[in-house]
Amino acid sequence: MLQFPSPPRHDAAEALRSEVRAFLDTAIAARTPLERAESWNGFDRDFSKALGARGWLGMTWPRQYGGHERSAFERYVVVEETLAAGAPVSAHWIADRQSGPTLLKFGTEEQRHSILPRIAAGDCVFCIGMSEPDSGSDLAAVRTRAERVAGGWRVTGTKLWTTNAHEADYMILFCRTSGSPADRHKGTSQLLVDMKATEGMTVRPILDLAGQHHFNEVHFDHAFLPEGALIGSEGGGWNQVMSELAFERSGPERFLSSIQLLLELIAALQGSDSELAQMTIGRLTAHLLTLRRLSRGVATLLEAHQDASTHAAIVKDLGATFEQDLPEIARTLVDAEPDRQSTRDLLAVLAYTMMSAPSFSLRGGTREILRGIIARGLGVR
Repeated sequence: MLQFPSPPRHDAAEALRSEVRAFLDTAIAARTPLERAESWNGFDRDFSKALGARGWLGMTWPRQYGGHERSAFERYVVVEETLAAGAPVSAHWIADRQSGPTLLKFGTEEQRHSILPRIAAGDCVFCIGMSEPDSGSDLAAVRTRAERVAGGWRVTGTKLWTTNAHEADYMILFCRTSGSPADRHKGTSQLLVDMKATEGMTVRPILDLAGQHHFNEVHFDHAFLPEGALIGSEGGGWNQVMSELAFERSGPERFLSSIQLLLELIAALQGSDSELAQMTIGRLTAHLLTLRRLSRGVATLLEAHQDASTHAAIVKDLGATFEQDLPEIARTLVDAEPDRQSTRDLLAVLAYTMMSAPSFSLRGGTREILRGIIARGLGVR
């Protein structure tokens, strides 16, 4: 039977919470509710460097790589508080959340020493080269290919929905180094791509429903990567990327990226004597607390270096459902139309969240893929 462990009481983490809140009260005091709603996509290198300067990035990593050897629970507090406050986290959090841990676990010493300290300082932006056209979240159908040549690799293929590729310093590319898509998990590898210096690579913008540029298409046309670009073992990409996704799918970002809408809704309903409003806010709060408990359970597994892939998929699936339901629930309680240009914070935040919500069940793996992972984890598939 699948169980989520109970997270322990962690005094150091709770002491850190007050420190992080005090910092955020000053650092993002000028951000409007609409800007806070964009926290997931808020890109601000200076803010990320400020976190790094306080030792709040690369928190669990060894000191020899720029880390601070703190617990997963202390890191969880920083992530939770920055998202709950609506801070602009996009410039650091892919690198801090999953790319850095991947390099720490599978990278070469050269990769670790040259890149991890920069991530911990908030001075290195990563993007993820996983999704491809026509394959959705079916990573095993990867067609981007890296062929061995003298001194390295030649890469040909296309990656899609690559967040911040136009801003990133590096990409961790999931590709095929042998065989064909029919081989599924076999023959896949991960390569480190220098986004500022790789020739033969083109980054094209993809605008989201709100007209904003976060996503990109990245095309490789016989792009050359040096021999040292290989991460881990050739052909070991599938197991490596599955390990990486446990970090991506389980954190508080899976249920806090629309938290500003819930905060604005609660503020708008203050003093209401509507029984429906009171019941709805109570139910949403209960769901939020349950998701937090499950997510902290995954942090407990990761702290103990245990497999958390199925647990993480559950958190991601339930979190996406919660966040996608929230805009429609808000519309049943407020008699006004969402309007991003509105001077009413609730309506502006509602409009932004409605535009963003369709992506919640796509990023980090579609709902169908996640439920397949969960079924296998439970032994029913």
